[in-house]
Amino acid sequence: MRANIVVDVGNSRIKWGLCGPDAVRETCSLPPDEPTAWRRQLELWSAARGPWIVAGVHPTRRDQFIEWLRREGQNVRLLEDPGDLPLRVLVARPDHVGVDRLLDAVAANSRRTSGIPAVVIDAGSAVTVDLIDGSGAFAGGAILPGMRLMAKALHDYTALLPLIPVPDRGPTVPGTDTPAAMELGVFWSVAGGIAALLREYRAFCRSQIEIFLTGGDGGRLHAIIPEAQLWPEMTLEGIRLSAEALS
Repeated sequence: MRANIVVDVGNSRIKWGLCGPDAVRETCSLPPDEPTAWRRQLELWSAARGPWIVAGVHPTRRDQFIEWLRREGQNVRLLEDPGDLPLRVLVARPDHVGVDRLLDAVAANSRRTSGIPAVVIDAGSAVTVDLIDGSGAFAGGAILPGMRLMAKALHDYTALLPLIPVPDRGPTVPGTDTPAAMELGVFWSVAGGIAALLREYRAFCRSQIEIFLTGGDGGRLHAIIPEAQLWPEMTLEGIRLSAEALS
């Protein structure tokens, strides 16, 4: 099944991808609850009417978005069943794995060197660091809070700490005031956690690994993980490839 537009409904944004014959060619990121913004983008992409393939980790927003598309007369297919993906999943409950993690694995397999394990880092509201084994199977992974979530928790659950923006790159050490110290802690909690997990995965695999990096904070982290392939469209590409595999 060929998709014209693929959609990833996340916790903080809705990402659309306009598909070419062999890749996602154009993307946009939209608010999760503003139909006016959706309609403007729909008008911009009016020449590429359906089919739409929609997946996402926020079921309520995802279903509201699908209902809106159908009211607009669009042909939509929901992609949520792990059994519909061209991917072998080794965990006990594939249906309990976030579909975005599985879609990232589908995309990674399209670029991963045959026989070489891969790690996919998706740095969004939550950060996932997942392992694809040498055969291309999803083997599981780790989940940790993302930078915005960590910054918000520090503000919400303390009396005096401010709400800080996410740093664009690794902050200077040491932090010489409270916001700077928070930026330093937030950034390196995420970056250091990822680095530690990569060491663990290399030891577990006893081989080289390939690394893919995606998500809203992927660009912020790339300088810390320069060996990673930065791929902002990775989840959307996983949706496109999975749609192609559907009969």
